[in-house]
Amino acid sequence: MLRLALTGGDGFLGWHVRVLARALGWPEPVRLGRVELADPAVAAARIDGVDRLLHLAGVNRGDPADVVTGNVELAAALAAALRRCPAPPPVVVFANSVQCGNGTPYGDAKAVAAATLAETVPHLVDVRLPNLYGEHGRPFYNSVVATFCRLLADGGRPQVHDDRELELVHVTDAAAHLMDAPSTGAWDGTMPALRLSVRALADLLTGQAADYRTGDVPALRDRHAVRLFNTYRSHCFPGHYPIPLRRHGDARGELVETVRVHDGPGQTFCSTTRPGATRGEHFHLAKVERFVVLRGTAEISLRRIGHDDVVTFPVRGTDPVVVDMPTMWAHRIVNTGPDELVTLFWTNELFDPQRPDTYRESVTPAGHPADLVTA
Repeated sequence: MLRLALTGGDGFLGWHVRVLARALGWPEPVRLGRVELADPAVAAARIDGVDRLLHLAGVNRGDPADVVTGNVELAAALAAALRRCPAPPPVVVFANSVQCGNGTPYGDAKAVAAATLAETVPHLVDVRLPNLYGEHGRPFYNSVVATFCRLLADGGRPQVHDDRELELVHVTDAAAHLMDAPSTGAWDGTMPALRLSVRALADLLTGQAADYRTGDVPALRDRHAVRLFNTYRSHCFPGHYPIPLRRHGDARGELVETVRVHDGPGQTFCSTTRPGATRGEHFHLAKVERFVVLRGTAEISLRRIGHDDVVTFPVRGTDPVVVDMPTMWAHRIVNTGPDELVTLFWTNELFDPQRPDTYRESVTPAGHPADLVTA
């Protein structure tokens, strides 16, 4: 169990590092923002005695002069803090880029930042990351994946102006590599890459979005297909839910198609829940999970890890709908009715008790009343 410190802890990569630390049961990482880094004494006190320091903060886009200044000054501020730290971290990791030193303002600024840290840290771990993608990335900033997902979620279509080969790594895999976390099925610190063209990426995501528009689960043939789908779903939530289901009835009764999967494995199971009882209170890093209430009334509540707002969907069996659990959101279902609740659950993978990809987390934020709900 390592005690981490982070710069850029509120950014895309930083948030995923914090989520993975939560899944591993590690302490909440110490965060250094611009305010702390502006005072070397304050920053030194914050990182004193931690086991591993990850320098994730940087400026990716904007005016070229701001990109250069931002990356260089952040590294210099961290180096000043390390020099003043009584017990500096034994391991310092710099989240560098494969663009380091490529002649662009960003690439050259990253090279200067790495050299600045190396002058202070004798054994700097300099990790040159490729393009990262994953849940809740900022469109038009973090990656082309986030941009395409946002366009599709808003009903648009990706436009390819510069078709080139991409090397994509899921951000949780990158976080595991930087943290030196042991790999499981939910993440892989070896950072397996997906290599494809921009046009192929656009076509793949467009196909997933088209299948999912009516609740169909697209073909999820490999781990990158699953993670791209989870990335797309993060841009759909919560506005696209719940997804209504068509009911087919005749003299014999009614039929509802709850899960239509185009390809790949999966597991369906059904549960009963007594009045007032709760199921869930956990989150997943990679698993796709679907809830459909078939009988009774319930509330499905969700909260993004590291955030306080709770999203709640009232559901009932007389009007069945799909609510799919976004990855890295704690979730639960509560029977709010007087009768037994019957719920169908579906996941995209067979349950493995050795690698369940399930991490305990209350939906209700710590220190908040249990009835905090944001629709």
